[in-house]
Amino acid sequence: MEYRKLGRTGYMVSEIGMGCEGFAEKSYDEVKALVDVMEQEGVNCIDLYSPDPQMRTNLGRALSGRRDKFVLQAHLCTVWKDGQYKRTREPAEVKSGFEDQLARLLTDHVEIGMVHYVDSVEDWEQVAQGPVMAYAQELKQAGKIGCIGLSSHNPLAAQAAVDSGLIDVLMFS
Repeated sequence: MEYRKLGRTGYMVSEIGMGCEGFAEKSYDEVKALVDVMEQEGVNCIDLYSPDPQMRTNLGRALSGRRDKFVLQAHLCTVWKDGQYKRTREPAEVKSGFEDQLARLLTDHVEIGMVHYVDSVEDWEQVAQGPVMAYAQELKQAGKIGCIGLSSHNPLAAQAAVDSGLIDVLMFS
């Protein structure tokens, strides 16, 4: 496996990463088998987009005893509510959603705290100047996230985030 330095993070990540949306509705044994293959083949970067709580619980169990071999990219601003995914900027939901992720993943930190789905300049400005970014920076200072990232589909919002210097990683589709 080839590895590259990820943005300004300093983390060396595999050129192939694993997205977790495909883990939804999989049993613990299926998730563990996928993590076993990832470890065997040197895939070390896991994007935790899927807000499905059971998937996170299964993944946390599968990472037990080898958590340090993986770079976890967890999404801030996602919650599981009424049986489905919800994007949120509500501070209480952002905080409870992130704390739930850590608990289910059986860890006290993730390498990347990814501010989820910022798809307009106006949304970026609200995130950057509001409680979401303040919370992300608080998490970084406390060591609960190693760096701050952002996911976007909008070139103008992504560029504004990069230009701000507030993020270390950009995930752009």
